[in-house]
Amino acid sequence: MSGGTVLEQQEIERIFLGFALEAQKQLSDNIQKPRRKVLVLAGPTGCGKTAFGLVMAQLLCGEIISADSMQVYRGMDIGTAKATAEQRELVPHHLIDIRDVNEPFNVVDFYYEARHSCQLINNRENTPILVGGSGFYIHSMIYGPPSGPPSIPELRKTLEDELERLGSEELFERLRQLDPQYASTITIHDKQKIVRALEIITLTGKKVSKHSWAARKKPQGYDFHCWFLHRPRESLYHRIEKRCEEMLRDGLLNEVEMLLKQGIKSNSSAAQAIGYRQAIDFLESAQSKEDYKNFLDRFKQASKQYAKRQFTWFRREPLFRWLDLDLHDPEVAMEIIRQDFECG
Repeated sequence: MSGGTVLEQQEIERIFLGFALEAQKQLSDNIQKPRRKVLVLAGPTGCGKTAFGLVMAQLLCGEIISADSMQVYRGMDIGTAKATAEQRELVPHHLIDIRDVNEPFNVVDFYYEARHSCQLINNRENTPILVGGSGFYIHSMIYGPPSGPPSIPELRKTLEDELERLGSEELFERLRQLDPQYASTITIHDKQKIVRALEIITLTGKKVSKHSWAARKKPQGYDFHCWFLHRPRESLYHRIEKRCEEMLRDGLLNEVEMLLKQGIKSNSSAAQAIGYRQAIDFLESAQSKEDYKNFLDRFKQASKQYAKRQFTWFRREPLFRWLDLDLHDPEVAMEIIRQDFECG
C-alpha cells in the first residue's frame, strides 16, 4: 500500500471519527434528563400546612421552601405563623428571614430565590418541598414569573397620586370593572397590586388575568407534584379564629410595636399584611376595650376572607389535587402523598 493511500485512509478514518463524536454529542444533548421532582403543599391559612410539611419533609428527606410572601421578613414571626427555631433545626427551611422589614420583596424575587433554593437542595440529593398559601408566588414558581411590561415612572406616579387623592376603594372598583377575575384575588388594601394592575392594563390594553401567564401553560423545569390541603369551611373557620386568639396571647401586638420602630410602615406590602394592618390600626387608636374588640373581630374576619380567596385561586390551578385533612387521618393523608410522589 502506497504512502498516499495510507494517508488517505487515515484522513477518512479521522473524518468518520469526527462525525461519530459529533453524532454522539448531539444524541447526548437531545436526550432529556428526567426532571427533578418538587413537592408542593398549598392550602388556606390555618389549615395545618406547616405541621404537615414538617412531617412530609422527614418522610421524603426533604427541605422546605416557604411560599409565604411575609415570612421572608425578619421579625414578622407570630403573625405569619412562621416555623419556630426548633422546627427549623429539625428540617432545613429556605426563604425565611431573608429581608429586613423595610426592604422590598416581590414575586420575581421569590421566583429566582426559590429556584436557587431548589438547585441547592437537589445538589444535596434532598427533596424540595414548597409549602405555603401565596397562590401568586406558587404559580410563578411553577410557570415562571409574570411577564408584564416594565413600569413607566410617569404613569405609575399618576396612578399613585390618584390613589392618594381618591382612595384605594375607588381605584379597586375601577380595576374590578376592568378585570373582575384578577380583582377577586386581591383586596382594596393591596394598594401596590391595584396600581400595578391598572398600569399593566393601561400599557397593554389587556387584562392582567389574561396577560401575565397567557403563554405559560407548561410547568417550567421541574416535575411538580401539587396538593391543596384543605378542611370544610366550618372547621377551617373555627381553627382560624382560635389561631388569631393564640397569636395575640403569644405577643402579636408586642411584635408589631417592635416592627413599627423598625420601619414596617415604609413597606406597604408588609404593613398591609393580615394581622399586622389591624394591629397597627389598634395601636394607633385610643386602645379602649371597644377598640380591642373591633381589632380582634376585624383580624378574624380578614383571615377568613383571605382563606376564601385562597380557595378561589387554587380552584383555577389545574395541577393541584385536593386533600381534605378532616376526612383523612394525618398518617393516611401523608401516605397518599408519599406514594404519589415516589411512584408518580
